[in-house]
Amino acid sequence: MQINRLFEIIYILLDKKKATAAELAEHFDVSRQTICRDIDILSTAGIPIYTERGKGGGISLLPNFVLNKSILTKKEQDEILSALHGLSNLKTDDSNRILHKLSTIFNSPMPNWLEIDFSEWSNQNDFFNDFKTAIMEQRIIEFDYYNSYGDKTFRRVEPIQLWFKSKSWYLKGFCLTKQDIRQYKLLRIKNAIITDEHFDERDLAIVQENPLDNWDKQPEVTLKLRIAPEMTYRVHDDFTPNEVEKQLDGSFVVTTTFSEDNWVYGFLLSYGKSIEVIEPEHIRDAIKDEVQEILKKYL
Repeated sequence: MQINRLFEIIYILLDKKKATAAELAEHFDVSRQTICRDIDILSTAGIPIYTERGKGGGISLLPNFVLNKSILTKKEQDEILSALHGLSNLKTDDSNRILHKLSTIFNSPMPNWLEIDFSEWSNQNDFFNDFKTAIMEQRIIEFDYYNSYGDKTFRRVEPIQLWFKSKSWYLKGFCLTKQDIRQYKLLRIKNAIITDEHFDERDLAIVQENPLDNWDKQPEVTLKLRIAPEMTYRVHDDFTPNEVEKQLDGSFVVTTTFSEDNWVYGFLLSYGKSIEVIEPEHIRDAIKDEVQEILKKYL
């Protein structure tokens, strides 16, 4: 398309500073007359482009030209560059290349105000590039999946989206076994394979009878906890300010809601003797049972 060629001509000139009509014609596989017409169009549009005849001549832009006032405002440019910088932390193949190109076009340094590391402290597989490819190319994924009880099942999934929520990454997709939309925690996915099988985009309004946030959702429980002062650093990491009430003795009473599954028991036990479940009673009993089972291993 001509508009794409015009935009790329500007980028080439910003990057190389100068090019001949013959070089541009060969690059785009068009005639020199077509390139000359493109230069006229750019000039008419207000782009300060000019030509020099003779040896050492060619097509150039005025030295101080940047694209900022031609298409996007400075604020819009900064937002685009910042968004791409955030994507670059996911180590996608294209984001760094695009970020470099747009930084050159906007004559603006690449932003470095944000650094994100999504890797675990432990050695975990990185599925981002593979899953991104599968989503963009609409290719079926196969993998082994371990649920919260440690049971392994084989899944064939049409991937829809990578999703970050509550300190964890998930894959949203249409499960071909269950014939329904499901979410899968990335840390529980093993032996993932991106197949060569392509799928057609589904009408999610028909498939999805329940809201996305309710996929495979466990029952919730509201906890009231008393946490000792020595765990102050964890209280501020694990809970929001509106969930925490500091006591006169320096301890904390925390009221929070979690999905009720084995994970929540492990989370509470990770506080050791510095935590007490005030309510509900059945969670207190469950923690007692867990402690008794642990104690048996040391008797």
